[in-house]
Amino acid sequence: MEEANADVNMAQVRDLQASLFPICTKGTFLNNLLNRTLRNDQVDNVNADSDTSQIDSKLRDVKEVFPLMKEVDCPYQAARWPMECQVLDDPVTHIYPTSTSYSEKEPLYKFTGKEIQPKQVGEDSGEVIFKYYPVSSVNYFCRSAVGGSACSEAHYSQDPSDLIFESRFESGNLAKVVKITSTYYELSLRSDMYTNRHTQWFYFRIENTKKNIKYRFSIVNMYKSESLFTAGMKPLLYSIKENNEKCVSWRRCGENIAYYRNDAPNGDSEDNPRYILSFLLEFPHDMDTVYLAYNYPYTYTNLQDYLIKLKDDPVKAVFTKLRVLCRTLAGNNVHYLTVTEPCQEEDPKQKKVIVLTARVHPSETPSSWMMKGFIDFLTGDSLQAMELRNRFIFKLIPMLNPDGVIVGNSRCSLNGRDLNRQYRSVIRDAHPVIWHTKLMLRRLIEERQVVMFCDLHAHSRKSNIFMYGCEGKGHEGRKLQEQIFPLLLHKNAPEKFSFEDCNFNIQRSKENTARVVVWLMGVENSYTMEASFCGSSLGSRANTHLTIKDFEDIGQTFCKTLLDYYKDDPRNEKLKLKICSRLMEQGSNAEQPKNIDISDYSSDESSSSVCEEIVDKLSFEEDASALTQLSIIVPPSTPIVPKRKSQKKKKKSKHSNIKIITS
Repeated sequence: MEEANADVNMAQVRDLQASLFPICTKGTFLNNLLNRTLRNDQVDNVNADSDTSQIDSKLRDVKEVFPLMKEVDCPYQAARWPMECQVLDDPVTHIYPTSTSYSEKEPLYKFTGKEIQPKQVGEDSGEVIFKYYPVSSVNYFCRSAVGGSACSEAHYSQDPSDLIFESRFESGNLAKVVKITSTYYELSLRSDMYTNRHTQWFYFRIENTKKNIKYRFSIVNMYKSESLFTAGMKPLLYSIKENNEKCVSWRRCGENIAYYRNDAPNGDSEDNPRYILSFLLEFPHDMDTVYLAYNYPYTYTNLQDYLIKLKDDPVKAVFTKLRVLCRTLAGNNVHYLTVTEPCQEEDPKQKKVIVLTARVHPSETPSSWMMKGFIDFLTGDSLQAMELRNRFIFKLIPMLNPDGVIVGNSRCSLNGRDLNRQYRSVIRDAHPVIWHTKLMLRRLIEERQVVMFCDLHAHSRKSNIFMYGCEGKGHEGRKLQEQIFPLLLHKNAPEKFSFEDCNFNIQRSKENTARVVVWLMGVENSYTMEASFCGSSLGSRANTHLTIKDFEDIGQTFCKTLLDYYKDDPRNEKLKLKICSRLMEQGSNAEQPKNIDISDYSSDESSSSVCEEIVDKLSFEEDASALTQLSIIVPPSTPIVPKRKSQKKKKKSKHSNIKIITS
């Protein structure tokens, strides 16, 4: 009996989800909605010989009722919030200057050894002046609406000289502020919605500032035991007055920075420890409005504004198509971009495919800036961009987790789960974005050859930009092949990308990630690219923060390296084999890649390609026999996981394997 009731309840939940967030195909969502509305108004009772103008009139009335509904290839949709979220009416906008304004290097904080570590005081000895926790009757996502709910009182300060805090805007995160003194404030972050974890991302506004006063802020409930704040990372500040007067955008700020465990009596238990980020800050202006953030914000609205400009560009629209992959739990659109030159060949399926995704973790904003740099270059008018579009089809998903981005989560979606751990066993209703992403990949793999997949992320514990890959075990000829592209990327960006920080080992805890699952689906070059929240330790950029320009530049460099790696030249394949040979000679392995010297390497437009630069410098005659051996064991395009089977089953699978390979 209980099982029957559970089945009925589950069926009701599915029906509710299907009615609220239908799975759309192109051009059908609005029509289905109209037809359903017409049926509700008993239009079906109209006789077949009735005047069709009655139905046309009814359709017009329905379209007036739903003027904001879009076809699924239209990119814009106002952000939908969980109903318990309070959202300010005025949207927050930041003005970003031109790329030349980011040329100044911002050094990391230098520790003096005298940084103080104040213990948490708490509400008992302080005054709560801001408090905002989204509250619902159930502890799980239920409903959403554009703009969430109206704002109620969240400010409780009685002193007009107090700082005024606010976070009820897109991607904002600040839950509580306790005023200890007039210049010391304890701040608490909101955990990811419908969880009690992942308090890392912060982004909030401060008003009523006063200059020439040093304020201390302590964020008392950080979640991670390790942080780049112990390596010199500074918070980011955006001043409205500085931007208006000097065109200064986000800049690093803070002194006397400390990150340490919260061991105060009113802190959390041993089983759930918390950490404190404490720093001094001096505001640049009186009566200014400033924003503080963990990293450079990039919101769902920012993405939509960018995609609309791209879609409306008459030149770029020729080779760029914007579509909606699916809708999230909250009903937000997940966009994907197809970039390729219109095919002039008789067989258009000869074009190979490259897939990039980003922002599966909401707080990892550098991934969005890297994706933007990638798209800017790929849709540009350079000869390199044109060659890439002529040779490949690019499928790009710029924001996999818009729900989490909108509400200011650090890691999870609205179901309280890390979406990058749901690729192996995915439930369509709970994780629609991952389900549709895998479906798109499966179809692409069946129809074409997907030669590379890369998921863009950001890292909170390591410096530099680097990659995680998948080691080709089980086939000797595949050994170290996966290290070639990251090595070439390092040669193109030696002061930002670190090859020796890469790792190609498949850990058990990462078996459900996009990188590993896509590799098992048959994409040999499957990567995760990580950009540090902090900075670089390489060359002239050592001990400096990575900026928006750096993130965008690495996206552009990624494009240039694709041309080097997939150069249509027989010598390029020989070069890859030579690189593999040298990596093996140097003892490079999955966990400790060894950088090899390739002199005079460049992929600038003014210089020749990697093949022309390097092949002439490498003497292949002296290793002709080694090359002959390597050429025989070139890795297959599809990774094969060996399975133990009986002798009879082996014979059957042998024919099926042949069939798969020949197709």
